[in-house]
Amino acid sequence: MLNQVIICGRLTEKPKFENDKKDCKIALAVPRSFKNANGEYETDFINCQLYGNIAQNTVDYINKGDLIGVKGRLQVVENNLLVIAEKITFLSSKKTEND
Repeated sequence: MLNQVIICGRLTEKPKFENDKKDCKIALAVPRSFKNANGEYETDFINCQLYGNIAQNTVDYINKGDLIGVKGRLQVVENNLLVIAEKITFLSSKKTEND
């Protein structure tokens, strides 16, 4: 059996720890590679759960709008489908007006 997913998208908000725990939830905005009937690209918002050092590094080093890659597995938690992150790759920072 295999349960593995790899996604790449932009962070929808600055990650922060939940309830003083060492875990956090993030959401990635992932644009679709095709246009809808109106000629527009739609975006999917994928929820991810991070634990331990992965959560710590993500909270410390990435911000809203940064492009990241997530490798992990799919899991249903309280009737919600989540990606449980096993590896995070920081791909690029969001451009600011000063860049």
